[in-house]
Amino acid sequence: MTPETVVGAPGGPPSPGAPTRPNPDDSLDWVTIASPAQGPVLRAEDRPVRLRRVVLQLGADAIIVLLLVAVAGSIVSRRTAESQSVHEAAELADVLATSVVQPLLTDAMVNDPAAARAALDSVVRSRVLSASVVRVKVWTPQGKILYSDEARLSGRTFPLDDSALAVLAAPQTRAEVSDLHAPENLYERTQGKLLEVYRPVWTPSGDELLFETYFRYDTVNDRANEMWRGFAGIMVSSLGVIFVLLLPLVWTLVARIRRGQEQREALMQRALDASLEERQRIAATLHDGAVQELAAASFAVAGAAETAASRGDTALAAELRDAAGAVRTSIGGLRSLLVDIYPPALRSAGLSAALRDLVATMAGRGPAVDLDVQEDAAAALQPEEQAAVFRIVQELLRNVVRHARAEHVTVSLLRQDHQIRVTVADDGVGFDPARSATEGHFGLRLITDLAGATGAGLQVRTAPGDGTIWRLSVPAG
Repeated sequence: MTPETVVGAPGGPPSPGAPTRPNPDDSLDWVTIASPAQGPVLRAEDRPVRLRRVVLQLGADAIIVLLLVAVAGSIVSRRTAESQSVHEAAELADVLATSVVQPLLTDAMVNDPAAARAALDSVVRSRVLSASVVRVKVWTPQGKILYSDEARLSGRTFPLDDSALAVLAAPQTRAEVSDLHAPENLYERTQGKLLEVYRPVWTPSGDELLFETYFRYDTVNDRANEMWRGFAGIMVSSLGVIFVLLLPLVWTLVARIRRGQEQREALMQRALDASLEERQRIAATLHDGAVQELAAASFAVAGAAETAASRGDTALAAELRDAAGAVRTSIGGLRSLLVDIYPPALRSAGLSAALRDLVATMAGRGPAVDLDVQEDAAAALQPEEQAAVFRIVQELLRNVVRHARAEHVTVSLLRQDHQIRVTVADDGVGFDPARSATEGHFGLRLITDLAGATGAGLQVRTAPGDGTIWRLSVPAG
């Protein structure tokens, strides 16, 4: 059909050389604002609460807590096990030193250790060495090894470290992880990680010696694993019981939240219905009251002007004609306001007539507008879709008037393939869609929500200085 044009540019007709149609750069990419697949655009607080999602979230949180507790429990259990294993190793070394080794020490061990080693070695191999105790050494304070179950160490001298000297200076039992890189531990390096315990012992004549034993560190790992298994069992069962106990509470909370959302939606719908009814009432009151009275006053003033002119009073006739014109201008402004408040043609005559009324209200307030509407395409839309399309076009034209500084706008509503496509294009200053989205402009949010709620797709192609094309695609029924 032939498009109709409404000229209303406040600055008059376009200047020579200005485009008569919007012409944004075709090389610009389309930016999708709303997609039909997304459905209604809902904020996080507006999304319906689902029990399954809450339970899955609770389960995920429980798994995260379980992992965190598992890591912390593993660290704590290992440290506790190491502390306990060290303490037990120290106690066992004390027992071995006092009940087994020290009674076999003779003064000959200091003066003639070779002769005394045999008796001590027999007892050490039969009563001390075991799966957990892998090495025994007896030292002099000067660092000479008087006895070791590893014969290659007996008689050799190594400097004692500060810990060993401190044990001799202040008699005590000390346990620590072995430094297998030390030269005196040459033959223990194949045993893996070891725990060494040393304490002083004395010969019958009172000579002080250093008794040292080496324990496998596997006992620490075994104790840590044992403690961790017990701790993990308690932790998992406790979390399971808590999870089961929380399910009824979660179900109750979800049910209450759902009821709250339903009540809020019902209240919002009532508010929207009340707003629509109030708009309709105000529009009807203005149309049947002020507009009609002003129209009657316009006719009366125009009649008075003709009467004055017939009497030859041209000055009065001119003033009355001016007054009648002012009244008609006010009527036009009120009718434009009525279309903004409540478009009566939308329900009575359909979307096409409502769009024509909307475009007509821009006369004298904005750029020249070309309107191209296929009647059958507009009629194919459902009433709620027609209302959404009208509101979106209305908001887009408002933005053109307020921000675009355009000279020409085209509005088209056509059927293309299986869609009803609405296009609003202007030759204004354009904008950066990415920046507008991050800044959260209310107008953009409004048309995005309207498009999403209708199941329509909304795209824009624009850039600063290149004009703007909005494209709304509504699936055809």
